[in-house]
Amino acid sequence: MTNTLVLGAGKIGIAVARMLAETGDYAVTLADKAAVPEGSAGGGIAPAAVDVNDDRNLRGALAGRDVVVSTLPYFLDLRVAEFAREAGVHYFDPTEDVRTARAISELSDGAGTVFVPQCGLAPGFIAIAAHYLVQRFDEPQDVKLRVGALPQFPDNALKYNLTWSTDGLINEYCNLCDTIHDGERREVIPLEGLEEFSLDGVHYEAFSTSGGIGSLCDTLEGKVENLNYKTVRYPGHRDMIKMLAEDLNLCNRRDVFKDVIEHGVPVTMQDWW
Repeated sequence: MTNTLVLGAGKIGIAVARMLAETGDYAVTLADKAAVPEGSAGGGIAPAAVDVNDDRNLRGALAGRDVVVSTLPYFLDLRVAEFAREAGVHYFDPTEDVRTARAISELSDGAGTVFVPQCGLAPGFIAIAAHYLVQRFDEPQDVKLRVGALPQFPDNALKYNLTWSTDGLINEYCNLCDTIHDGERREVIPLEGLEEFSLDGVHYEAFSTSGGIGSLCDTLEGKVENLNYKTVRYPGHRDMIKMLAEDLNLCNRRDVFKDVIEHGVPVTMQDWW
């Protein structure tokens, strides 16, 4: 069995640990800074307390592992990747943070193990699916990726509930977005390019956000004319976020932005998109 350490016992970490354990191919340890309650992630998953900011603690947690999956906030991922390289452990994470992903990619040069950042849903699976489809066309022109994490029954003015990392959400709204436009690689401003569409009788909007496209621009540069990624929300969400992010300048005060979102937007276990 593959000895696997999952760091971060939030909703994503628990989901990853469960999926790996259910295959029967992985011996999974789920760790967080505080001890993970026994059985909180299901049977067959060993709980552990690991402080990734403690060098000795992190080295000890990685010793003897085959794989580490970091589902921690993006600003801790590079540190985990550095220690994974030192320990000779394969590394994976679902981060949306472009700068972190690029740093981990550079770290992987010459390594004897695999480093795969941005391997969640978006970034991650969405790029794999798009690349698979593009290969089926002789002369692909335009690739449009639309992804969102939406509650089925929104109950607030933003028409949104928290389903994952607030730090990652703010990154999407505040950081530059990779695209290919008219055959040229570009970075565009987040929250722009607003469009509307309906699906199964429900009305949505979509707009540019950062990170979800992963490394697909690297893969498809020179092969398609246009490639873009937008986040799907219910109508009106973009304008409210733009007011917070730009008019109130909260992209430059991200600690305040995070506090506002986490105290004002409820959490849900629904994930409609």
